[in-house]
Parts: sequence; structure tokens; C-alpha cells
Amino acid sequence: MARFSDTIVVITGAASGIGEGAARRFAEEGATLVLGDTDAEGLNRLAHDLAPATVATQETDVSDMADCEALVALAIERFGRIDVLVSNAGIDHLGKLDEGDVSAFAKVIETDLYGVVHMARAAIAHLRASKGCIINMSSVSGLGGDWNHSFYCAAKGAVTNFTRALALDEAAHGVRVNAVNPSLTYTALTAGMKEQPELIAKFEERIPMGRGAQPEDIAGAIAFLASHDARFITGVNLPVDGGLSASNGQPPLH
Repeated sequence: MARFSDTIVVITGAASGIGEGAARRFAEEGATLVLGDTDAEGLNRLAHDLAPATVATQETDVSDMADCEALVALAIERFGRIDVLVSNAGIDHLGKLDEGDVSAFAKVIETDLYGVVHMARAAIAHLRASKGCIINMSSVSGLGGDWNHSFYCAAKGAVTNFTRALALDEAAHGVRVNAVNPSLTYTALTAGMKEQPELIAKFEERIPMGRGAQPEDIAGAIAFLASHDARFITGVNLPVDGGLSASNGQPPLH
């Protein structure tokens, strides 16, 4: 299948996890890729794996506006346009509000929220020219709260509503803006949870489909939102959560 042949896709946080899954999915479907991540070695390894797909990579810290502008400039210099922006880069933080240094809060906001804003701002003129689209990475934590997760929930909640507002602003320019809101996904970011089988069991008990997601599960939703099949979809935050958000939180009734 070559659904994305002649499509230029920029992906942040592409060296691992959901970003890597998205890069592999777009490559399989014929896209030309521009990949950014703080992990330059991981980017190079992925680019090698994706051959013969056309791939450009650049070390990118999305909390730095200049880095985001440079990634967009690379795409334009190499390929002349941008059709799809996948803003996926993010970090996590566990802890209560009054624990640790406030710099941890700042780093989550700078990466998970400002990174999305920086990339959209850097790319928007090019996306207007191509009538392209943006897929932001939010979370089920951007739709509801979590214990010990207030920093992350604040950032992802902001991404959720930024997505809606930007979609309103850009619809007249022909740019669609959507977000994907995954639940537990097995990536390097959640690797430590695998050492807590009781915690994993609790998560899987809450997810009606009985398991966490794999990166390719999320990548499929990203590819759909980037495709022509989603041409009349904008301003949507799509839960990809195995049915988690369908529940009102009460236990099963027997």
C-alpha cells in the first residue's frame, strides 16, 4: 500500500515508542519522512532500518523554538514542503505538586505543551500552502485526571484544548488539526511499569480490551487522521484506549 506516496511527513520524538511506530507506519505506506528527536543515535538507527524509504533526520529538542524551526527548515530545504506534522515528542513526570523542584513542572510544560506549540508555529505557513494537517500527541490524561500526575495532566490537558482551538483557526486555511489520546502504551517511557506487575494488572483490568497498547496501535490512528479518509475531521481528540474512556469508572456489575 502506498497511501502516503508523495507525502512529506514530519515527526517529533521519532527515535522510539509511538513516534518510531508512526515513522515505520508512514514509511510502509510510501511517505517521505523528516524525523526529529533528542536521541540522534536512535534517529540514525531508525533511518537505517527504514531504508529504502526517503528519510531525513535532525537532533531536535522541541522545548527549543530554534530547534523546531530548524527541523521545519530541513524539511523545506530537502523536500520543498510539509504535508503532515506529527507532534509526538514528550516526557513524563510522577509526583505530587509540592514534591521535588518546580523545574520538573517547567520541563514537562516546555516539552509536552510548548513543543507542540513551537512545532505548529514553525510549520503552519507551510501546512497552509500544502493544505496539510497536524496530529498532536495528547493522552487520556489530557481528558481526565490521574493520581500523582498533575504536571503531565496539565500539559496534556492544554494540548487537548490547543488542538481544538487551532483547528478552529486553521479550518479556513484548509489545515486540519487533530490529536490522539492514548491510554497505557508499552514504550520506553512506560518501561519501568513492567517491573510492577501488580500495577500493570490494575491498568489492564480497567481497560475493557484487557491490555495496554503497542506503538503500532497508536500509529494506525495517526495514519488514519493524516489520510484522505479523515478529510472532514478536524478539532477531534481521538481516544485510542481499548475502551477505557467508555467507562464511567464504576466496577463491573454482576
